[in-house]
Amino acid sequence: MDQDYITEGVDLVTAALAAQGPAGPYRLQAAIAALHDEAPSAAETDWPQILALYEVLQRMSDNPVVTLNRSVAVAMVHGPHAGVELLDRIAADDRIAGDHRVPAVRAHLLELAGDRDAARLAYEEAARRATGLPQQRYLNARAARLVSE
Repeated sequence: MDQDYITEGVDLVTAALAAQGPAGPYRLQAAIAALHDEAPSAAETDWPQILALYEVLQRMSDNPVVTLNRSVAVAMVHGPHAGVELLDRIAADDRIAGDHRVPAVRAHLLELAGDRDAARLAYEEAARRATGLPQQRYLNARAARLVSE
């Protein structure tokens, strides 16, 4: 990780957010990315701020991927079960229902909640849905790790 580049990027995002006019979706996405970049670890990430930005972004666009990402922020702020509840609401959305990311996020949140068996099954489902070999390998490895631990 090159801290100089991260600092420069965060400075650019900060300047863009301070620009006149309402923040659009790209500025909000850049702000979310900057918050992730600034955090030394996932645990030290400013999840409440990220959640607030996703809520604004969600109001701007009816995009299931934004909802999917927001479910992770919800889980990090309000607990994994709250994130899973949000996932349940978008799982039937035809625009994302068959995508591997829905069960992959579900698996991650279930794993955070301590439900290893359900997480393993969700990782396996995500791997079956994934179209790329690297994603399939990663998801199958996550599932296998839950069996062997």
